[in-house]
Amino acid sequence: MNRIGGKPRDDSLIEVQCNAGEDNNGCQLESFSEEVPEYAEYEHNGSSLSSSDYELAPSIHSSHSSVTVCVECERECSEHNSQSIHHLDSLSGIWRKRALFLKYRSRVDKQQQSKDSVFFRDGVRRIDFVISYVDEEHKDAEKRLERRKVYEAKLQECGLELETEDKAESEDGRTCFLKIHAPWEVLATYAEILKIKVPFKVNDIPDHRDIPLSWLCTPFRLPTHIMHPEPDYFTSPFDKSKVDFFLIDDKDTFFPPSVRNRIVYYILSRCAYQNTTSQRNDKKGIKRLLNNGTYTAAFPLHDCRYWTQSRDPNCENERYSLYRYWAQFFRFYKQQPLDRIRKYYGEKIGIYFAWLGFYTEMLFYAAVVGLFCFIYAITTYDQSVWSKEICSEEVGGQIVMCPLCDKKCGYWKLNSTCKSTWQSHLFDNVGTVFFAVFMAIWVTLFLELWKRRQARLEYEWDLVDFEEEQQQLQLRPEYEIKCQKRRLNRITQEMEPYLPLTSQCVRNCLSGVTVLFWIALIIASIIGVIAYRLAVYAAFASAMRDSPTNKIQLVGSVITPQLATSVTASCINFVIIMILNFFYERVAIWITDLEIPKTHLEYENRLTVKMFFFQFVNYYSSCFYVAFFKGKFVGYPGDYAYMFNNKLSGLRNEECDPGGCLIELTTQLVIVMTGKQAWGNIQEALVPWMKNWWVSRSARNHPESLYSRWEQDHDLQNFSQLGLFYEYLEMVIQFGFITLFVASFPLAPLLALLNNILEVRVDAWKLTTQFRRPIAAKAHSIGAWEEILHMIAVFSVVTNAFIVAFTSDMIPRLVYLYAYHDGDSPTMQGYINNSLSIFNISQIPIDNQPEPGENPGWFNASDTTTCRYRDYRYPPGHEKEYHHTMQFWHIIAAKLAFIIIMEHVAFLVKFFVAWLIPDVPSDVKARVRRERYLIQEYLQKYELAKLKEQLSINNGACTCPEDTAPPPTACTPVDPRL
Repeated sequence: MNRIGGKPRDDSLIEVQCNAGEDNNGCQLESFSEEVPEYAEYEHNGSSLSSSDYELAPSIHSSHSSVTVCVECERECSEHNSQSIHHLDSLSGIWRKRALFLKYRSRVDKQQQSKDSVFFRDGVRRIDFVISYVDEEHKDAEKRLERRKVYEAKLQECGLELETEDKAESEDGRTCFLKIHAPWEVLATYAEILKIKVPFKVNDIPDHRDIPLSWLCTPFRLPTHIMHPEPDYFTSPFDKSKVDFFLIDDKDTFFPPSVRNRIVYYILSRCAYQNTTSQRNDKKGIKRLLNNGTYTAAFPLHDCRYWTQSRDPNCENERYSLYRYWAQFFRFYKQQPLDRIRKYYGEKIGIYFAWLGFYTEMLFYAAVVGLFCFIYAITTYDQSVWSKEICSEEVGGQIVMCPLCDKKCGYWKLNSTCKSTWQSHLFDNVGTVFFAVFMAIWVTLFLELWKRRQARLEYEWDLVDFEEEQQQLQLRPEYEIKCQKRRLNRITQEMEPYLPLTSQCVRNCLSGVTVLFWIALIIASIIGVIAYRLAVYAAFASAMRDSPTNKIQLVGSVITPQLATSVTASCINFVIIMILNFFYERVAIWITDLEIPKTHLEYENRLTVKMFFFQFVNYYSSCFYVAFFKGKFVGYPGDYAYMFNNKLSGLRNEECDPGGCLIELTTQLVIVMTGKQAWGNIQEALVPWMKNWWVSRSARNHPESLYSRWEQDHDLQNFSQLGLFYEYLEMVIQFGFITLFVASFPLAPLLALLNNILEVRVDAWKLTTQFRRPIAAKAHSIGAWEEILHMIAVFSVVTNAFIVAFTSDMIPRLVYLYAYHDGDSPTMQGYINNSLSIFNISQIPIDNQPEPGENPGWFNASDTTTCRYRDYRYPPGHEKEYHHTMQFWHIIAAKLAFIIIMEHVAFLVKFFVAWLIPDVPSDVKARVRRERYLIQEYLQKYELAKLKEQLSINNGACTCPEDTAPPPTACTPVDPRL
């Protein structure tokens, strides 16, 4: 369908009139107030017309002056003429415009060009970028119009070709679209500036990689033409002066769309929208125009609809292929077509999906080992002597425990914790130590093997020398705009912008203070949650005594006051985490903008550090509290410790669950980890889908030929430059959960694996179907996230060693087994009685004693004179009454020794594995050297051939007079014009 630019006057758009009395062509469209623009208006609207375009213009003009439709339309219009006119007369304002617009669209000749196209109206020039704006009355309308005129004129000066789609042609009747095409000269010029590598010869180096038992992977592979859409080439930075050196079959398709939109965005980001007479230099860039409302969106186009191929034979249909082979969930067991992802979305997005896929593959091995450890815990429950003693009536049923809170908690028997003891055994056993050591090795293997995978991708995607280019070429437009001062670059000998040292210090100090303030806010919220734990535990204990939960089906028997407190506190903490995240994300972006980083890479790295530092404290602080602080500073019945060391607060420090603190850490980890993953998937998939459904609800039923490609993409969600940042952040936080606290929950890698299988396809689905096409960007690695992963890996060894030593009961059991057991042979019988100290009930202060009616019916104060509590202290009547026993210090020494030994063994294995596995595979090193050698050889041959050709031309054109012929070496070429 041919499109005409131009702004309609008055309120009406297009009126429909059916003349039944005319012969066979009575149904036609008349434009009451629309003027067809002359050829000069094409230039005014930004269309750059060639000579063929001017020849085409009269036909366009005539075809839109009077649009004649088919006989069926005439008959239909004649039959329903009166009804249609009555219906249109009943509408007014925008609804009348909309009805007329849709009526007009429905009668357009279907044989004309489809609007679902990525080409200009001529069907030849490709649309590389689209900018939209709303053309309506506004208080700043004149300023915005002036900015657009200047900006579009500047774009044309840069060589870009423009074409405007008027608001009369848009779905909402308000939005105009500016389509941008970059001709060959522009692409070639900026490809040389950006040092974009292009092919010059097919790679003839044989690939001798043989994968053992590769036939086992056949069900997981995609077809070869999907995995590798293009052959491998030798590449070299583009040079306009050596066009014939490169493999250029067609200049229109030589640069892929991802490279084209990257070049166009580079121009858009640096083009001014002010007159050259102005003294200010900050009025430039599409980002500022989007922020001030001059334009509403700027995006490259998807090449087709994702669920069906385009009817245009020139369309690549890459989006359709990605959706069919990659973005559908039932393909979860298949390889990812990384080369095709890189070709369509660029290297930066490709490297993210490569990392996510590799991380998911490695999680499989950790999940299998963790599952075996969990199964081992289940099968060895009957061998747990201490659990049997707790549950038995002879031991656990005879031990009376001291109250766990003041006044509202009564005395209780140890066997009442039989269920929680069984739960604790699932995660607190010998397999826990083995799995903690295994994960220390696994995380090292993951990082080292990823380095090798990344090195191979760098070679295959021509990113080996990209880091230097990134630093030199990709200065942020905001940095160039805001840094008014210039200085000489000693390397390039050119003047470049810079930020004075004093300004840097002030901005960095303000940024640091802001981050510290938000960290303090997180700590304050954690203290609030701890206060909640201390305050409500007594309430749960009293409520459950009056209304037992045993009658609740399935879960009633396992609900205890400790579990109820832990679960509700974890849920409240999760809500606080989400709220703080929502606000801090915006603060982090603001303070990073305030620092004015020089390059895009520096900007992302600074934002990454700020966001991760905040998220680390926000997500992990509650887990650190349960793991390393809860139950460690309780005191004993005669001298309990209170929050803020203030007894008047009435908030007595928490004791661990009778089954141990490890089960509470597991509960906290499961709630925060699974809650974050579930919430993240809802945000990533459901929210964009609902937004797109709402925005495009009126246009989704339009046929393909009427719903234009730019309108379809405009109705999708915008994929911001920080889109991948949040994806990385989500996965790195998950990586912290499965490494820092994995000793408390061996099933964490399994949950992460199941989530990531879904995550890969959700990310692929939303990127392919719910978001506009992202602007292609280069990246040779995952950036600062790699260093963060290494930091987490090192820190995880320490945290898991401390969890096994201080949070679990593993070390006290081993000390008892080998040093304090009853009898001649090592045995665990008697461990429970040994691990509980005795306190005289009569010595409990009045403020700590239960209120009347709080004690259970079986409790008789006259018969029961002592109670037990978890600690190693001397009994009443001893000369060191209620002081720590020697066994307590032996256990502390054993814990410290275990930490030192485990850390040294784990670090030794980590460093050995890291040394054993080279970062770059040997075959990749050889291929890189070979390719560099061949590139130099081919370039030399090319230069020699060009030189010989030039010399032959010069020698052939040389003529000298016979009588005054100079020596051959002084021959002068003849001017070809003579």
